[in-house]
Amino acid sequence: MSFDTLQRRIDELQNPTVVGLDPTAALVPPQLLSAEVTLDKAILEYNFALIDALCDIVPAVKPQSAYYEALGVVGMHVLQQTCAYARERGMYVILDAKRGDIGSTAEAYAQAYLSATSDYTVDALTVNGYLGSDGILPFYDAAKANDKAIFILVKTSNPSSGELQDLDAGEKKVFEHMGDLLERLGADSRGELGYSRLGAVVGAPYPAELAAQRLRTPSTFFLVPGYGAQGGEAADVAGAFDAHGHGAIVNSSRAIIGAWKKTGDGSDFAEAARNEALRMRGDLAIVSRS
Repeated sequence: MSFDTLQRRIDELQNPTVVGLDPTAALVPPQLLSAEVTLDKAILEYNFALIDALCDIVPAVKPQSAYYEALGVVGMHVLQQTCAYARERGMYVILDAKRGDIGSTAEAYAQAYLSATSDYTVDALTVNGYLGSDGILPFYDAAKANDKAIFILVKTSNPSSGELQDLDAGEKKVFEHMGDLLERLGADSRGELGYSRLGAVVGAPYPAELAAQRLRTPSTFFLVPGYGAQGGEAADVAGAFDAHGHGAIVNSSRAIIGAWKKTGDGSDFAEAARNEALRMRGDLAIVSRS
């Protein structure tokens, strides 16, 4: 069961961290680039080195599809290779693509990313479910059929999320309705550890809402963005975890993969990323077990 697999890997490594592999030209160390090396090849080398440096201390990676799509066909090939290599190295792979549609289009997206014949070796996919259950169930059905999972946007980390997600809708906020919907829809796929295949994206910049949502939806596994470069701190994510320190994984992207920018010229980029990941693990250990 997909989130059982993730939680057990988190327990094994004692680290509820997922590293966002969101490469840009500015983050790739200069020594990986040359007149003979195109950006896509440099990113692939960068990703592989990061995965090698992190796979024994970090349970999961989260490539953001947009950065690869921006490079065209060659970028999507890099994304495929990155996902496959991370899985080979024992990491849980979350593809952050935030797909969302209904009917046959949603089914096509689900086929592309979650089917047994997909070109992407992933364990979970992020989905925008604000179209309602019509935009969730095609992905959910594919996840159940192929032992995968999906993370649905609930309370996102961006500053303007409250413009819509915090609106009162009866006795609850809009995002609370979304969280409750996931808890209901996922009831038929709960694994041994109690989590369904429908996870939720709930942002670190809103710690009160994060903690309240954890209590409100105990069977929902959380993906928590907003830590690190986006300003979230360990104390902000404490409420994401249940009484056993389970049920959530916290994302950090630039702060880890771009850690070399604070340490030198980039020659030590993999070591710098590992050191930052270890620092984050220690940071989260305090709050996830408090």
